Amino acid sequence: MSNLYRSALSARIAKLPLDLPQADEGNEEDEEADSLGSLPGSGMGPPAMPATTRRPTKPRRAPNLDFSPISASSFFVEAVQVAVSSRKLDCRVYYTPPKFADGTVMICQHGAGYSGLSFACMAKEIADLSKGECGVMALDARRHGKTTSSEPDDDLSIDVLVQDFVEAVSAVFTDVATAPTLLLVGHSMGGSIITRACPLLMEKKYKITGVAVLDVVEGSALDALPHMHSLLNARPDGFDSVEEAVEWHVTTKAIRNPNSARVSIPAIVQPSQSTSPSVPPIVWRTPLRSTAPYWRSWFEGLSKMFLSARAARLLVLAGTDRLDNDLMINQMQGKFQMTVVPGTGHMLHEDDPTHLAGILVEFWRRNEKLSVGIKKVGDL
Repeated sequence: MSNLYRSALSARIAKLPLDLPQADEGNEEDEEADSLGSLPGSGMGPPAMPATTRRPTKPRRAPNLDFSPISASSFFVEAVQVAVSSRKLDCRVYYTPPKFADGTVMICQHGAGYSGLSFACMAKEIADLSKGECGVMALDARRHGKTTSSEPDDDLSIDVLVQDFVEAVSAVFTDVATAPTLLLVGHSMGGSIITRACPLLMEKKYKITGVAVLDVVEGSALDALPHMHSLLNARPDGFDSVEEAVEWHVTTKAIRNPNSARVSIPAIVQPSQSTSPSVPPIVWRTPLRSTAPYWRSWFEGLSKMFLSARAARLLVLAGTDRLDNDLMINQMQGKFQMTVVPGTGHMLHEDDPTHLAGILVEFWRRNEKLSVGIKKVGDL
């Protein structure tokens, strides 16, 4: 029995293979989830690609089985619903525990519109590269994936998301004294969450060895916000099948790794509840426009919080053009480690999970076992 089972409050086990939306010729169960879409441009997500307007009389495409869902059973060991009573949440957690009780766990928070399964391929690579010494846990945020709330959960402001994250970690690892060392990893909006959560978890006496932010920079993200609505107009309203949703993400290069897309994308769409012929059978669960009041809160202050983290700091980008002035100056002064993963887009952890896993494992090995008093990356 793993540490997660011993420490999760009122945890409900969901046996793997994990639930995924059913294909026409498959036996997978539905994985109902959500998509907010990615925030496009300058490190906030892939640009929305032009899409043909759907007509009610448009013939529906047969599912392309080359893009059929792949079960996540070979990527994570456990799938658990963790009751976070203080937040009225039933939080979905995907977990591969470390093989040693005193090991390290990378806790991963996804970006807006995605789910914990966006880290599935990377999680397996990390477990393999670390030979099981480093575990991986990925959480679904509220209004995402299989996390549910017993109260209205429309508020996606950054303070709400940060408190959700902190309380979810506390619900999983209830005994701080025996909790593993944590390395916080966040993609896009998730990067903003984990940098703000770091000092709060440290106040609770959790051991944080580092924070790793994936492809988000405050200045670039804020600059892209005025263009969001016009870009959203080019996104499809939905799809004829889950397979078409996967294919769209791959062909538009929103995700460049078909295998990862086949694991993660089924978790960000759901069957439509409408009987109107003008509504696609498969739709995004939460329209991105509904989160517009919170976009600015997600990214304002991100650079300051990242640079003030009292742990090793790593920024991984898909391109050097995404670095803003504040971060560029501090990076030149050796205040944090920065790495670029070539040949990837905004979803770099899905595009090249092997390369990114190697970066994170090396970052962990270099910082996790440093003796007390020796300065870490970011403290130089």
